[in-house]
Amino acid sequence: MIPLIQFIVMVVELYIWVIIGSAILSWLIAFGVVNTNNRFVFTLGDMLHRLTEPALRPIRQIVPDLGGIDISPVILILGLIFIKNVVLIGWLAPMYL
Repeated sequence: MIPLIQFIVMVVELYIWVIIGSAILSWLIAFGVVNTNNRFVFTLGDMLHRLTEPALRPIRQIVPDLGGIDISPVILILGLIFIKNVVLIGWLAPMYL
């Protein structure tokens, strides 16, 4: 059971980095630093969008519009950190005692 929980924690940490990468790439595209006409940038952006959008869409429906500022990635990352630290790692702590 412990290796399964450790694997889930690792997947959650990896997904947090995917969310951060998606947010940074969206900023770079919005400010014109990278161009989506580049095939690699387009493919990377599309992949990150497909990975993060299913988790971000419900949060965007609940959180009010803040005038162009999207805080849904921050809320999702905080939720994932809570799940990782409290639920998963908290569940492992009694097993080590």
